Amino acid sequence: MCGRYALYGPVSRLRERFGLSGSIEWQPRFNVAPGTDCPVIRTGADGTRELVMAHWGLVPAWAKPDSQLSRPINAKAETAAERPMFRHAFRRRRILVPASAFYEWAQTPSGKQPWLIRPANDAYFALGGLLEHWNGSEGELTSFAILTTDASADMRAIHERMPVIVAEHDWGHWLDPRFDDVARLRAMMSLTQLTPLAMHRVGRAVGNPANEGPELVEPLPD
Repeated sequence: MCGRYALYGPVSRLRERFGLSGSIEWQPRFNVAPGTDCPVIRTGADGTRELVMAHWGLVPAWAKPDSQLSRPINAKAETAAERPMFRHAFRRRRILVPASAFYEWAQTPSGKQPWLIRPANDAYFALGGLLEHWNGSEGELTSFAILTTDASADMRAIHERMPVIVAEHDWGHWLDPRFDDVARLRAMMSLTQLTPLAMHRVGRAVGNPANEGPELVEPLPD
């Protein structure tokens, strides 16, 4: 499960980190929630990486305008290549979701405790995602889901699942719509297990998507 993340820091560093082209209009967010428009990275028509806005909650291109399909915010890495909801996007419209951290909630005797989690020593990193384009009576919608996998050893005490973190050396193939080697793509998603993570407890205010601000990422005192 990945239901909340953060993206903050200088836009200039974001551009440099991901080799982005074109203009970037984006404000730091410390509590990005499903159902909102978020910046994602795709390969543009000219072959360069571009940042676009997409709605977090995937609607497949084949969905009928009056359908009651759910809008999944996550897709399991283990089954995305086969499931009708995700398989076309998995082969042709993979994206990177830039992030500074993600949140997960641990069960405790006093209730759910949120944790902020990020790769150690990395200001920006990339979550693996899938992009879809849908046209209906309400107009065009660009939407996405974040891929998830089994949690790495250092965060299993918090939660059994975590978002896929795509290693930098795989970004090129991951974003290439012509690259469809499913076995290699699955190997890229499994590298999450090799990513050392830093994590700390944060206040429960992050559980309310209406809350926003840098105080949400501050560690709780021990």
